[in-house]
Amino acid sequence: MKGLTLNLLLILALLVGFVGYNSLFVITEGNVGIVTRFGAVLRTSDSELSVSRPGLHFKIPFIDKIRVLDARIQTLSSSADRFVTAEKKDLIIDSYVKWRIIDPATYYLTTAGGNKMQAEELLRRRITNSLRSQIGRLTIHEIVSGKDDALEDTAFDSSSPTSGEALIGASKRDEVMQNALKDIGSSAVELGIEIVDVRIKQINLPPEVSSSIFQRMRAERDAVAKLHRSQGRREAETIKAQADREVVVKIAAAEREARKLKGEGDAQATAIYANAYNKNPEFFEFIRSMDAYRASLTTGRDVLVLKPENEFFRYFNQAQTQ
Repeated sequence: MKGLTLNLLLILALLVGFVGYNSLFVITEGNVGIVTRFGAVLRTSDSELSVSRPGLHFKIPFIDKIRVLDARIQTLSSSADRFVTAEKKDLIIDSYVKWRIIDPATYYLTTAGGNKMQAEELLRRRITNSLRSQIGRLTIHEIVSGKDDALEDTAFDSSSPTSGEALIGASKRDEVMQNALKDIGSSAVELGIEIVDVRIKQINLPPEVSSSIFQRMRAERDAVAKLHRSQGRREAETIKAQADREVVVKIAAAEREARKLKGEGDAQATAIYANAYNKNPEFFEFIRSMDAYRASLTTGRDVLVLKPENEFFRYFNQAQTQ
């Protein structure tokens, strides 16, 4: 009997512990909870939805259900969409939005029980409509550069008294994005959402426009390249002609100097020969005859057909006579 009582007490303690464990729930930091009972959202005495903030809370076990919502800042990256500028030209703009839940009760009711995909779809529609109206106020130059043409002209005008203000002032694109942030933020409040920031990630031209622009840029670059090549060839021909002219001038000057030196050398040689001849004409004749003999008779293959009394053999004949 006593053992049966202990078993019942143990079972009862386990049952109480299990029920007590299922009666508690924790909402972590950065989240909020919505409690539903039999599928209906619990409300406070003021008929407002009961929202559980971060901390430890109680519920009726097995009856109450907890829907946890992420209250941290979320990022919604919209797919690239086509927008029309003030110039009636198309641009492909990719943007993103930072948002978070500020009214969990409203968010839960307007998004079919806190469905994040539905919330983002509703936000995406509002963002696209607002950006479309705001982008339509800007030109392509203002969107890409982020500067207002009028402010940019004023900023570079030193005589303008408002040039300093123009340099300090916000860009046109930033102003439009702030207007879009306010516009989207006011409509997002209806969903219980706060829009933290709206930014443009990427700006592209439509494919059909990009291809034509690239072709035009390529044609322009080709024209510039051809111009540079023609200028280079012209300068190369000029340099080559100048070098050829300098070569001809230097060669002519060198040949003239060579002929001058050769003439001077020949004159000096002639003077030396004449001086030597005048000093001893007979010896000079003898030396010249010996040189002629050496040049004519040392090869062994020359044949001379001359009379013995020819002047060429004069010194041979003198040697035989002696």
